[in-house]
Amino acid sequence: MAGTATVSVSLPTSTSIFSSLSSLRFSSKPLPLPMRFSPKPPSPPRFLGIYALSSNDIKVGTNLEVDGAPLRILEFLHVKPGKGAAFVRTKMRNYITGNTVEKTFRAGSTIEEVNVFKETKQFTYKDGSQFVFMDLNTFEETRLDEVDVGDKTKWLKEGMDCILLFRNGKVIDFEVPITVQLTVVDVDPGLKGDTALGGSTKPATLDTGAIINVPLFVNTGDQIMVDTRTGQYMSRA
Repeated sequence: MAGTATVSVSLPTSTSIFSSLSSLRFSSKPLPLPMRFSPKPPSPPRFLGIYALSSNDIKVGTNLEVDGAPLRILEFLHVKPGKGAAFVRTKMRNYITGNTVEKTFRAGSTIEEVNVFKETKQFTYKDGSQFVFMDLNTFEETRLDEVDVGDKTKWLKEGMDCILLFRNGKVIDFEVPITVQLTVVDVDPGLKGDTALGGSTKPATLDTGAIINVPLFVNTGDQIMVDTRTGQYMSRA
């Protein structure tokens, strides 16, 4: 009769189990939860297209496209003659050339309104013949040549916020603030007895190079307010 084989199995004791558990380290920090990311909605287009507009809806500041050129309404007049059809007489400025043109539209006719996108950018510095404007949110730079800036250079100061007008991704115009504060750098000294009520004026050179007429009491170093639309002195700052 064959011998019986004996198998020995070693079971862990309670002491070894507790010893193993005591060697484990547990963190008191909560487990991080999986993050959920929501897809970002697409941004709307910055530069929109051309829309139909009735000539009856024309107003000052309306942007139109006529013969492929973007124009801004400066003046308009609705005319209803005794005989014949009513019409709208307009005066417009061409954004590209800067020229002023006059055009008449038949009342109720459909015309093309072009969307001009505006962005506020700060004039930061001049680089050679180029004027550099910066978007303070994205730090993106936009450069304009001297011919694009034109005579508005006489009102530009570094750090000034301006409005750039875009069409189809390109700058077609820019606007300086209506009122700016500038410094008188050269002017004949005021005469004794001059007052703010005096009617006479004298030429003064400002820190931007502009030359305007100012009251006789204004002196070198004075801070003054100027209307950039007319180039006229408004008051002391």
